[in-house]
Amino acid sequence: MDALSELLRAVKLSGAMFFHAHGTAPWCVRTPPSAAFSCYVAEPSNHIIEFHLVVEGRGYVRVGGETTPFAAGDLVMLPHGDAHVIGNGLGAELADVSDRLPALLRGEVVHSRFGGDGEATRFVCGYLACEARLVRPLIACLPRVLRVSVRADPAGAWLENMLTHAVALAQAASPGSEAVAGRLAEALFAEALRRYVLQLPPGRTGWLAAVADPAVGRALARLHQQPAQAWTLDALAQEAGLSRSALTERFARYLGQSPMAYLADWRLELAAEALRNTSRAVLQIAGEVGYESEAAFNRAFKRRFDAPPARYRKSWRAERSAAPSRDA
Repeated sequence: MDALSELLRAVKLSGAMFFHAHGTAPWCVRTPPSAAFSCYVAEPSNHIIEFHLVVEGRGYVRVGGETTPFAAGDLVMLPHGDAHVIGNGLGAELADVSDRLPALLRGEVVHSRFGGDGEATRFVCGYLACEARLVRPLIACLPRVLRVSVRADPAGAWLENMLTHAVALAQAASPGSEAVAGRLAEALFAEALRRYVLQLPPGRTGWLAAVADPAVGRALARLHQQPAQAWTLDALAQEAGLSRSALTERFARYLGQSPMAYLADWRLELAAEALRNTSRAVLQIAGEVGYESEAAFNRAFKRRFDAPPARYRKSWRAERSAAPSRDA
C-alpha cells in the first residue's frame, strides 16, 4: 500500500511538454507564474506545476531572492507555480517569454535557442496539471524549488532517456508522441517525489514526512485507498500497527490533526471534485465518500465549503463557463 501513489491517482495528474531549449552562456530567461497560462491548458480547478529537466550543462533557477543551482541530470520543479528566472553566466540580457506563451502552448515552438557563445545548457521544459484542492496537502510541504538528480541510478537515467526520446518524437510529429511524453512527465513527477521523500531529514513534518513514517504511511494509504469504508480509530490503529494514542500523536505531529479529522477532510475534498467534474447525483456522491445520509453530507459539506453541494456545483460550472476557452 503506497499513500503517495493513491494520492497521485486521485488528483488525476496529467503532463505535457512545452519545448526543448538550448541556451549558451550567458543567458537569462524570465518565466511567468503558471497562473498566466493555466486557464488555457487545464480546468479552472487545476493547479499547474512547471518543470525543467536538464539534459546537458548547468545553470541556476531563481525564485524571489532564492537561487538554486542545477546541473545535467537534475530535474527542477516549481511546485507552487512561481514566476522564476532561469539562466547561466553573468551579463546576459534578461529575456521574457511571456509574449511567446501562446505560440508555445499551441506547439508552434518546439525548439528554442538563446544566449551568447559560451557553455551550452540543454533542457526540456514542461508542465503538469492536477486537481488543486486534492493535491494541496502534498504541495504545501514542498519547497518553492524542488531539485533532484535523476541520474543517481540506472532507473532514473532510463526515465530521462525515454523522456528526451519522446520529446524528439513529438518534434517530428510522430503519431501518439504527445500522449507518450505526457505519461512520462507524470512518471517523472512521481519519481522526483519518491527521491525527495528518501532524502528528507529527521524531524520534518508535513504530508510527505507522514508518508515516510512506516506506520502513518500505512494508515494514510488505507484511508486514500478506501475512503468510504466505515473507519474507526481502532481499525485504523490496527492497520498501522500502533495504539490509538500513538497513531493520534503521530498524525498530530506530522499533519496537525487527528486521523479521523484527516479522513473527514479528504472525503469532502473527493466529494467536491466529483461535484465539479461529474454529473452524478448528490446522494450518490455522498455514499461514494462514506456518508450514510444526504442530510449529514450536506451539513458537513456546507461547513467546509460555505455552500451546500448543489449550489457549490452550480457556482463552479458558472465560473468555468465564464473562464477563457482553452480552444480559443
